Amino acid sequence: METLLALLRDPAAWAALATLVAMEIVLGIDNLIFISILTNKLPEQIREKARRIGIGLALIMRLALLATIAVIVALTEPVFTVLGKGISWRDIILIAGGAFLVWKATREIHQHVSPEDEHENAESARSAAPGFAAAIGQILVLDLV
Repeated sequence: METLLALLRDPAAWAALATLVAMEIVLGIDNLIFISILTNKLPEQIREKARRIGIGLALIMRLALLATIAVIVALTEPVFTVLGKGISWRDIILIAGGAFLVWKATREIHQHVSPEDEHENAESARSAAPGFAAAIGQILVLDLV
């Protein structure tokens, strides 16, 4: 009990909590933007359903990831080495997640800034529109990262 009280009196603990809350808010807004972008490509009659399912699954996944974050942070034992630097499972998870985010953002930007004319853009947007399951899958992967 004394340890808990000491933690509550520690300004560094409060600063860490404020930092975590700010990061969660930023990541939550980021997830909402990506969910909106992905679901706007769906037919209008299933957009709302996809948004609700995506946000609900995002909430469940966020809670599950918070529960397992201690395990992921502890995965520091090198699995292999590259140029004398040990690469752990944690490093692999972070690199894969970052690479996916860069790829997805680049792909979305390219689709919106492509120099094709508007008619071709509309045709390619319709043909590239994901199905319901694909959109939910992409939302889950984005939330995982």
